[in-house]
Amino acid sequence: MSDMADIQNAVLGFFEAVDLRDWARAESLMRAPFHLDYSSYGASPAADLEPTVILEGWKGILPGFDATHHQLGPLIAEVDGARARVRAYVTALHFLGGAEGGQIWTVVGTYDIALEQASDSWRLSGLTFNFKFQDGNLQLPKTAHERAAS
Repeated sequence: MSDMADIQNAVLGFFEAVDLRDWARAESLMRAPFHLDYSSYGASPAADLEPTVILEGWKGILPGFDATHHQLGPLIAEVDGARARVRAYVTALHFLGGAEGGQIWTVVGTYDIALEQASDSWRLSGLTFNFKFQDGNLQLPKTAHERAAS
């Protein structure tokens, strides 16, 4: 495969793993330390963290939703040797409810994603979210935290 295909597969595979709650696969696609920045959304300042720390935080909320879906695209990649940057639009849907319908919290923005080439694959080394807007039930994150904790 080409570097571009490998890079796109790493990025899309990471978000698929997160949506499927496949934490081992998500971690396998991350490098340490991992630069995480959700400050544009009002989260803590950017920090370099171990992937396990990041995923433990996500485990505290994402399983509280009945489903999540991160839709990314287009993926615009720039490769510089063993490093790459990907820019992508993202619409993240967070669903809570039953088969007859439920409630959705939607977050829209862009990601700046850093990757590094390992011996035989590309792995994410950083994720910066650039918040644009949110819609839907803005109380769902609180409910998801409570559900994930129980």
